Amino acid sequence: MKKYKGLLIDLDGTMYRGNEAIKEAPFFVEECRKQGIPYVFLTNNSSRQPLQVADKLNGMGIHALPEQVYTSSMAAAAYIQRTFPEPDVFMIGEEGLESALLAGGATLTEENADVVVVGIDRELSYDKLRKAALNIQNGAVFVSTNKDRAIPTEEGMLPGNGAITEAIALTTGISPVYVGKPEALIVEEALEVLGVSKEEALLVGDNYETDISAGIHAGVDTLMVETGATSFEDLNEVASQPTYKVKKLDEWTFS
Repeated sequence: MKKYKGLLIDLDGTMYRGNEAIKEAPFFVEECRKQGIPYVFLTNNSSRQPLQVADKLNGMGIHALPEQVYTSSMAAAAYIQRTFPEPDVFMIGEEGLESALLAGGATLTEENADVVVVGIDRELSYDKLRKAALNIQNGAVFVSTNKDRAIPTEEGMLPGNGAITEAIALTTGISPVYVGKPEALIVEEALEVLGVSKEEALLVGDNYETDISAGIHAGVDTLMVETGATSFEDLNEVASQPTYKVKKLDEWTFS
């Protein structure tokens, strides 16, 4: 087994379920700290700012600093900044996406946008969809934070950002650039924050379709934990397997 120099760690299903920490998660992160292994929490959640994510984790006994959180909003903002140094952006999304875009030098606009970027928006309106579609038809680049079509909640499955994005794609006939998991782009961006190469990193997650696939696409070794979305039985149906798998995080050894 390789000795990894940095970890990319998923949140929902790996560190917590809803507002409750997974029992082994605090121990796992504390072991990283004891052994001096840097880690970054990697999430498709575009609605929250890093400080908010870190506060939630710390409240569960999982040590986290804001600079140890990398979101799909941050990946989208970084991608847009590379494409347009000072872009005019029409945004569908919440405060996490807005703050990332503004920090990346974007100017938010309603029309004549260079880029339309879409994240989860729980105050979505027809007018926002209309403006997004018109800006894209007028030549704006179409970017989406992630393709998660549904979000698991205590009430049941609710529409996710992928559902919002798909409505705009169906309207315009244009497919977006996705930046969140399972795309390699978010992993590559997070590795820069982590400061290690892909050969030195391990991506830890519970969801084969997002977490593990993102690692596979980026050429990063993966550790799947059976505490969330994907069971070991589900892996019988996939060709590319995770590098490692454990039922619970306390079964993993760092040596």
